Order: sequence, then C-alpha cells, then structure tokens
Amino acid sequence: MSLLIVLAALAFLMIVAYRGYSVILFAPVAAMGAVLLTDPSLVAPMFTGLFMERMVGFLKLYFPVFLLGAVFGKLIEISGFSKSIVAATIKLVGAKRAMLAIVLVCAVLTYGGVSLFVVVFAVYPFAAELFRQNDIPKRLIPGTIALGAFTFTMDALPGTPQIQNIIPTAFFGTTAWAAPVLGTIGGVFILVLGMAYLEWRRRVAARNGDGYASGVELRNEPDPFRGDRLAHPLVAVLPLLLVGISNFLFTRWIPMLYGTTHEFVPSTIGNPAPVVQEVARLAAIWAVQGALLVGILTVLAFAWKPVVASFAEGTKNAVNGAMLASMNTASEYGFGAVIAALPGFLLVADALGAIPNPLVNQAVSITVLAGITGSASGGLSIALAAMGDTFIANAQAYGIPMDVLHRVASMASGGMDTLPHNGAVITLLAVTGLTHRTSYKDIFAITIIKTLAVFFIIAVFYATGWV
Repeated sequence: MSLLIVLAALAFLMIVAYRGYSVILFAPVAAMGAVLLTDPSLVAPMFTGLFMERMVGFLKLYFPVFLLGAVFGKLIEISGFSKSIVAATIKLVGAKRAMLAIVLVCAVLTYGGVSLFVVVFAVYPFAAELFRQNDIPKRLIPGTIALGAFTFTMDALPGTPQIQNIIPTAFFGTTAWAAPVLGTIGGVFILVLGMAYLEWRRRVAARNGDGYASGVELRNEPDPFRGDRLAHPLVAVLPLLLVGISNFLFTRWIPMLYGTTHEFVPSTIGNPAPVVQEVARLAAIWAVQGALLVGILTVLAFAWKPVVASFAEGTKNAVNGAMLASMNTASEYGFGAVIAALPGFLLVADALGAIPNPLVNQAVSITVLAGITGSASGGLSIALAAMGDTFIANAQAYGIPMDVLHRVASMASGGMDTLPHNGAVITLLAVTGLTHRTSYKDIFAITIIKTLAVFFIIAVFYATGWV
C-alpha cells in the first residue's frame, strides 16, 4: 500500500503538470496527500518541517541565481545582442542549422559552468529570434535547449563542472574527469541521436507547412530591439563568454579568499550570535551570482542606450519570470523531499537493489529515484547516500573501476529526471511561454535518448574494457 501511495502521488503531480496546472499549488497537495494516506498525524509536521523547510532552503540558496539569470537574459534580449548573435550564427553555420547552433551555444555555456537554469534564461531570446527568422516552429525550442543544456554537458562529458558530475566524487574518491573515454562516447551518442531526432521533427514540420507560430499561443516573446544598429557579433557574445570565464575563476578564487568556513558578527543591538557560512557549500553559488553580475555590467557597458530605453519594463518582466520559475522548482524540491521520507520510497529503493549486474543495478536505481523525486541531483544524492557502499562493494567484486562507477552514476542521474514534474522542465516551459501539451513530447524524446546512453556506455565498457 505504501508503494502505491508514492506512485499515486507521483502520477498525480505528473498529470496536473502536463495539463498545465500550477505546480506551486499542486506539489504540496500531492506531497501532503501521500503523507495523509500514510500517517495522518504527520501531515502538519512534515509540511512545516520538511516540505516548507526544503522549499524555503532552495529559494534561500538559488533565488538570486534565478533572478540574476532572468535579468541577464532580458538584457541580452533588449540590447539587441541576441539579434546580432543570431545574424552571425546564420552566416557561420547556415540557416538550416539553427537547431545545431542553439544546442552548441547551450553546450558551451553549461560546460563552462553556467547553471542550467541560467542557460535557459540566457539562450531563449536568441533561440526565439533564430527560430522566427528561419520559420521553425517555436514548440521545438524547449527540446532543442534541453538537448544542449540538460544532457551531454550536464553529466556525460568528462570535466563538466555541473553538480551531477561532482556529487559522485565524494562517494567514489574520483574526480570530475572520471572515465573520459566512456563519457565522451556517451556524450557523442546523445548529441548525434538528439540532433537526428530534432532535425527529423523540423523536416516533418516543414513538410506540413508549419511555421514559427504554428500550434502555439505566442507568449513571453522577446521584446523588439529599439536601438539604431546592432552590435558587432564579438561584442554581443562577450557577455556570455565573460559569464563562463568569471564563473570558472570565481569558483577557484572564493575558497582561497574565504577558506572552508567564514563567520561574521552582525552589527546590531545586543549580543548577536556569529553568522557562520560553510564556504565549500556556497562557493559555486556565489561564483555563479558574481559571474552573472559581470555579464549584466558588460551588457550595460556596451549597450547602455537601448537597454535604458526598455530597462524598467524589461526587468519587471524578468523578475516576474524569475519568481515563477524559482517557486515552481522549489515546490518540486519540497515534493521530492517529502516523497523520499515515506516508507513506500524505501520499498522502491530496496526493490531496485535486487538487480544482479552492478552497473545496471546502479543505473536503474539512480535514474528511477531521480524520476520519482523529479531531480537529477536529488535522486543521485539519495541513491548514493543509501546504496553507495553496496554499489562500491559490488563493483569491487566484479573488478569494475571506480571511475566507471562514477560515470554511470552521473549519467544515470540525468536519465529519467526530466519527467513532466521536473523543476528544470517546468522552468524551461515557463520561460519559453509554452506548455507540456505543445512541447513536452520533444523533451521526453531527449529524455529517452539520454536514458539509453547510460546503458550504451555500460555495453561499451563490457565489450571493450575502455574507461
């Protein structure tokens, strides 16, 4: 019964998300409904002590990233930099390769360490412009951005600084560069199959006569550029490059400046307790915030006139978008925390442990838990904390290197995490002004491809022994 309750809560939230209802409203309904059916006495304590605690904790850490990312993306848009980048991209790769151009831009940003959520805000303006100029259906934008930002640069390519590639290092004693051959093979697998799928979708749309606005209500469209002339493409792309470079540098400088922990005493009346910050947990977040500020200041420096003309209204829309996106994701985070605390979730974890092959066992366990919680990092953390020792013991018994275990774990977390209730998916659809009904099919196709990729590299490892 406890297992059915967990599955019912998950199914309910996926259905309401797909039908366009607010996850901010229904995530707590689904979570507390599951608690009510499990133990009614825990509804109030778990709502306050777990759901709200995790939800508010997420906002405390990440709302500034959402806000700065939204403002940065809006300034890229109203400065005309997005139009300049689009024009240069068309000349460079050709009008027929618009999708590939967007995928590569997303890939460069995420591999450079820019948060997945920030990439959505930053890339959407010139994705919309590029798709409009080439009359490619807008409904294909979410799948295109998902391929570039949520897949091979998130967890497959060796060295990626995304959290899904960092979490396994603490459990397996590995580095972010673990299993470089398998990771690269997996990344190429995802990119090739993903692009083949998206191009097929574009060709079908063209044959059917579908244009940019076909089948969708145009919402959250980029504002028109109000300047006299477009910036040089190198100037236009400079803020994006500086965000990636600054993020890389700040990530290394912040721990050197503050150490492992930092404390200060607020200057207030009385005897306040010192505020202690764990720099190791916050360095990456501070780095992203600092990098986005650098990007924003760069746009202002090079495009002051067009930005000032639309700054008030543009930033107001950006703030509204950031609040909606962050609240959606935070609600999902709270939902995942509650579900992971229920007895039915433990039954799922225990059942997954019965799979005999150690790599398949790990891959299935992590991707299923990521799907249930709606979070790649959440499912990965839960799985490794609960079953990490078992994964290691089984791998050692079969002579499997820890590097392979790391890469399989990382890629598996980015498998079925992008189900309809996933926070990044909801954010992507909210930013692009689209719905699950119009665009989730393509995101799900990318989800299937990246889920297959982890089993593909497992087969390659067993066939070749490559690491």
